[in-house]
Amino acid sequence: MIGQIIGSLGGLAKSYIDAKTAVKITEAEIKKKQLTGEIDWEQSAIEASKDSYKDEAWTIVFILILAGNFIPSFQDTMARGFANLETTPLWVQWGMYASIAASFGIRTMKGLTK
Repeated sequence: MIGQIIGSLGGLAKSYIDAKTAVKITEAEIKKKQLTGEIDWEQSAIEASKDSYKDEAWTIVFILILAGNFIPSFQDTMARGFANLETTPLWVQWGMYASIAASFGIRTMKGLTK
């Protein structure tokens, strides 16, 4: 019985120390990001987009694209439009991706390529 209580107290102390360690690691990561300017960029992006409607506009565009795929009279036109977009130069495609990513506050496009 006493062994179980001591074991429980030991487990409780270990989880407390682990939680404190996690907080310290998080604080260190935040300080590192502040030193490298990463957080400053994100804060600037947030401030700049406060009065911007880019993300709302892109959201509306995506809603229209998704909805249009379920309306039979729009499907042929949309298919031709997507086929046409596939023929654009890569710099146009990547510019579009970057514009959308920046609008939603995504800093990197890493992982979007195959």
